[in-house]
Amino acid sequence: MTILVTGGAGYIGSHTVLYLKEQGEDVIVLDNLQKGHKKAVLGVPLYEGDLRDEKLLDNIFSKHTIDAVIHFAANSLVGESVEKPLEYYDNNVLGSYQLVKSMVKNNVKKIVFSSTAATYGEPTSIPIQESDPTLPTNPYGETKLAIEKMLRWSNDAYGLKSVCLRYFNAAGADPQGRIGEDHTPESHLIPIVLQAALGQREHVSIFGDDYQTEDGSCIRDYIHVLDLAQAHYLALKKLEETNESGVYNLGNEKGFSVKEVIETCRTVTQKEIKAVIGPRRAGDPAVLIASSEKAKNELGWNPQYPDLETIVTHAWNWHVNHPSGYQSKQYN
Repeated sequence: MTILVTGGAGYIGSHTVLYLKEQGEDVIVLDNLQKGHKKAVLGVPLYEGDLRDEKLLDNIFSKHTIDAVIHFAANSLVGESVEKPLEYYDNNVLGSYQLVKSMVKNNVKKIVFSSTAATYGEPTSIPIQESDPTLPTNPYGETKLAIEKMLRWSNDAYGLKSVCLRYFNAAGADPQGRIGEDHTPESHLIPIVLQAALGQREHVSIFGDDYQTEDGSCIRDYIHVLDLAQAHYLALKKLEETNESGVYNLGNEKGFSVKEVIETCRTVTQKEIKAVIGPRRAGDPAVLIASSEKAKNELGWNPQYPDLETIVTHAWNWHVNHPSGYQSKQYN
C-alpha cells in the first residue's frame, strides 16, 4: 500500500511515518515545514509544499499510485486559533478541502483524518464517548469538526471513505530515540516540564490548583505517540477490509493530573523541578478523559505504552539527548 501522509514532518505525523515504514508500507510525505522538521522524516520521499497548492497535489497523485491518505497537516494551537481564526479556517479547512478535491479528482477513496478531542468542547460526561455532543469552544476545534463533516458528506456524494480519529494529549517519543517532540513555541505539558528539568526554563506553571479533582489540578488523558501511530495504521486496515467510514476516540481511558505529571517527571529525570501555582486559564475543563472502547473493539487497537512513567521516560530520553531538538548536533 502506498500512503500519502500530509503533515508527515510534524510530531505525530513523523512517528506515524516511521511506524508505517516499519510495517512495510510505502510512504510519501507532504509538509510545508511551517511546524514540521525535515530531519524528522526518515528514509521516505518528502515533498515540501502547501496543501492548498492544487498543482502540487495533482503532481503527487499523478507521479505516485496513492492508495490512501493520512491527513495530519493543520495549525493546532487553541489560543492562537482564538486570536487568528481566519488563519485557521484558511489553513485547516481550505487545505483539507483542496486535499479532498484532489483525492476525488484522482480517484483516491480512503483517508484517515487526524481530528481532536477539541471537537467536544466542554464535556457533558466523563469518560467522553464518540456519541457525545460536539460543541467546540474554539476555532481550532470548529475547523476540525468542519472537516469531519466535509468528509461525511464526501462519503455520501463521492464514495470517499474516512476514519476520523479524535485524540487527546499526545506524548512520548520513539523508544529508540530516533525522533521526538520539538515545537516552537512549546505548548505541551510534558516537554515543558522536561525543559525545566534541563534548566531551559526556570519553573513550570500550574494553571489553577482549586479544581474539583483529588489534588486540585486539571486532569488530562495522555496517550503515547506510537500508540497513536498504531491506531492510524489500524484505521487504514479497517478501511481496506470493510470500506466503512467511522469516528473513534483515542486515549488511555485514565487521566493524570498536572501535579502527577510533574512528579513523574521528577522521578524519571531525578531533577528538582520548580512548580509555580498560577491562576486558572479560561476554558480549561477540570477533567478530560476519553472512552476508547470503540477503537479497541472495532479497530483492534491495544495501546502498548499506557503507563505515564514509560511515556515520560521515552520523552526524557529524546530531550536529554537532543536538548535543542532537531537543531541538536546529532542532526547537523
